[in-house]
Amino acid sequence: MATLVPLGTASSYGVLANTAVTNTGLTVVNGDLGVSPAGAVTGFPPGTVTGTIHVNDAAAAQAQTDLLTGYLNAVLQPVTTTVATELGGTTLTPGVYNALSGTFSLNGTLTLDAQGNPNAVFIFKATTTLITGATGNVNLINQAQSANVFWQVGSSATLGAGSTIRGSILAFTSITATTGAIVDGRLLALGAAVTLDTNTITVPALSTCSVVVQPVAGPVVAGQPTSVSAVVTCNGLPVPGASVTFTGGAVPVTATTNAAGVATGSLTFNTAGAATITATVTAADSGCACTGVVSAPLPITVTPQPSCQVVVQPVAGPVVAGQPTSVSAVVTCNGLPVVGGSVTFTGGAVPVTVTTNLAGVATGTLTFNSAGPAVITATVTAAGTACACTGVASAPLTITVTPQPSCQVVVQPVAGPVVAGQPTSVSAVVTCNGLPVVGGSVTFTGGAVPVTVTTNLAGVATGTLTFNSAGPAVITATVTAAGTACACTGVASAPLTITVTPQSGPLSVAPACWRVNLPIPIPSLFVATLTATVTPAQAGVTVTFFVSGLPVGTAVTNANGIATLNAGLSILQISASSYTATATVGGVPVQATGALRPCFPPV
Repeated sequence: MATLVPLGTASSYGVLANTAVTNTGLTVVNGDLGVSPAGAVTGFPPGTVTGTIHVNDAAAAQAQTDLLTGYLNAVLQPVTTTVATELGGTTLTPGVYNALSGTFSLNGTLTLDAQGNPNAVFIFKATTTLITGATGNVNLINQAQSANVFWQVGSSATLGAGSTIRGSILAFTSITATTGAIVDGRLLALGAAVTLDTNTITVPALSTCSVVVQPVAGPVVAGQPTSVSAVVTCNGLPVPGASVTFTGGAVPVTATTNAAGVATGSLTFNTAGAATITATVTAADSGCACTGVVSAPLPITVTPQPSCQVVVQPVAGPVVAGQPTSVSAVVTCNGLPVVGGSVTFTGGAVPVTVTTNLAGVATGTLTFNSAGPAVITATVTAAGTACACTGVASAPLTITVTPQPSCQVVVQPVAGPVVAGQPTSVSAVVTCNGLPVVGGSVTFTGGAVPVTVTTNLAGVATGTLTFNSAGPAVITATVTAAGTACACTGVASAPLTITVTPQSGPLSVAPACWRVNLPIPIPSLFVATLTATVTPAQAGVTVTFFVSGLPVGTAVTNANGIATLNAGLSILQISASSYTATATVGGVPVQATGALRPCFPPV
């Protein structure tokens, strides 16, 4: 199901560009107009803007940031239906649409049918372009709203002379509106310019005042106060200072919305069973007609007052034989914490008695001498409370006690191919009783020369081995020094057998990954570091890199024979799973291909 694309501060802009807004003729922009991060606005006058013109200021920069957020939201919304490239002459219901060809055209009338739902959302996702002809027109029926129509365009949009488009165009590159094109929506360009010619652009009105009761956190208990809240928005923006009355409890309560438009109050429900919470705006100073607006009812279930309860909390982390384990239990009376109650934990070698704190939580330490299953029980032995808590016991909590492990050294699998004569990154994890050993010295053997490195805070030692010959090889990691409770010094890992491949040729590439180029996508939304190596090492060789068959740049090898390019990629190029490097080595053209994947994390 399509959901509303968040535009934030960009929602007030009829036209927003990255590099320039250029106009010819008597264009009218009913809304704000802006350009950021660098550029100019020309053609106003003769064009007119009913809102504010922002040129490379903080407001335009924030609008571009919010536009990027909205664009990515639209990109990530799952497609519900794939349709033909040509939209003219079709009628569509709410959903997320794309075309097999990756582009949309509109020559004729596209009818959007909201089926009586004014909040219905339509999203059209074009991998490349959106092009409308002179007869292109979008018709809205059955309460469909321009504010709920979005066009996510992977490159650029072109609106034909005299065509009429409804909804907000979010273009990754540029937008061109030719003579007389009418836009009931917004023209928002992330990467380049917006070009206008005697157009009318009208920012659609957003939804009217809305009141939404938030889900109630935690159980609702009869006779106990329950926190309730509601959010009041006008045209999607919070309404502060509004009076909201909550009904459904024994007595209605009125609260005032804060800066985020949230009103929070407290209701008490005297009877267990089903109940309904409703929030009504009784007064609001807002551009929307908020006074008298009522939320949809929120159904809840009111539970009867419970008696005293004792609940043992899950044990955090492994339980090791012979080592102290922290245990805790929560004691409540009618759902409220019992303070100062005495709780005895049993199940370990020796019972322990502790006192509950202000949150009703008692925390102690048990030691389990033997490995295997064990059961923890908490019993209240004394408590001054309205509930009959003394003698109440928790349900038993079954745990598994593990034996004390000794020092362990584990060589990690080697990432990627191991090539003869090239350095290979190797790592090992050193743990003492399951916990990382920090600062331990680890020597890796198996390569041409052993290497000794130190473990980091995660107990991981990482070094580099070089294998001179192709074929099978064995890597072993041995702890040569470690200050730890375990006897780690001299402990060796199990051998890790690898296969060393011969050098593949004069040109090779390393696996690469792409990430989103935040905070502002200049000059590209996505970037990747591409690397190629000439073997044997040769400086001054020009290497050209390609993604999806398109050149993305060149780099020259350094003294180690390595060429590195920080490449800007398009939304089309990141869909490729590989990249290619070409060069001429010793008068012979050569090329190599490597993997290209998303980075983790991707930003």
